[in-house]
Amino acid sequence: MKNIAVIGAGTMGNGIAHTFAQFGFNVQLIDVSQAALDKGIATISKNLDRMVAKEKISEADKTNTLNNITTYTNIQSGVQYAGLVVEAATENVDLKLKIFKELDEVCPEDTILATNTSSISITQIAAATSRPEKVIGMHFMNPVPIMKLVEIIRGYNTSDEVNDFIVNLTKEINKVPVEVNDYPGFVANRILMPMINESIETLYNGVAGVKEIDTVMKLGMAHPMGPLQLADFIGLDVCLSILNVMYEGFKNPKYAPCPLLVNMVTAGKLGVKSGEGFYDYSESRKAETVAKIFS
Repeated sequence: MKNIAVIGAGTMGNGIAHTFAQFGFNVQLIDVSQAALDKGIATISKNLDRMVAKEKISEADKTNTLNNITTYTNIQSGVQYAGLVVEAATENVDLKLKIFKELDEVCPEDTILATNTSSISITQIAAATSRPEKVIGMHFMNPVPIMKLVEIIRGYNTSDEVNDFIVNLTKEINKVPVEVNDYPGFVANRILMPMINESIETLYNGVAGVKEIDTVMKLGMAHPMGPLQLADFIGLDVCLSILNVMYEGFKNPKYAPCPLLVNMVTAGKLGVKSGEGFYDYSESRKAETVAKIFS
């Protein structure tokens, strides 16, 4: 299997495409927006430049990686030779079901369909296809080229052969596969999102300020970044989507998103990608200045 299609050229999609291409796979990067594809390739190029500067790869490696990626704005054209498709679109159930229904119709019958969903049921996604045994979750971590972990989630009908193949493929791209079961949030977000949500509740209840909360978790718990900074980095809209999936899946009030998070997303304050979340990123992508509303 040398041809791998990636659906979505955003943060996760371009990171997944970058990683497979760097390890010699032919990658078809697909997005409905040409502007998104151009931005995704620019991001990959910039990240490769950073790796060259750190002497982790050579200029030839960079050139080869970029040459291994071809872009498409049409799913059918992009997946016609793919042995594996990795979907990395927005964390929206209806959108993912629509994409998988289309993939099932246009992909070769032996193509494996993987989703990078961070919380949505693999079994539910697989049910939109006529090949549920070939549907699996590959939850990469952000930033993909750097982070080692990939959660491997098999749906109710995922075959042993497909599961074993994806585990071995993950090792081929120098990642560490960890197999988990198909429940809302899997492992990573089932633990991470309640912590982020509780951090937002702590701010909402006036217990401490943004920097104070993040400093306590960084210095007291040895976290590389505070939970509010991390939420900004992930995207507050993504955090809200994951919490909603978990709340609906478990019907447990402990997963209900904080009203402050809901209001911020409604107001378009999504974190780094919108220029403001708990921190102000208008002058720097580093979380140095607390957003005015919280200062």
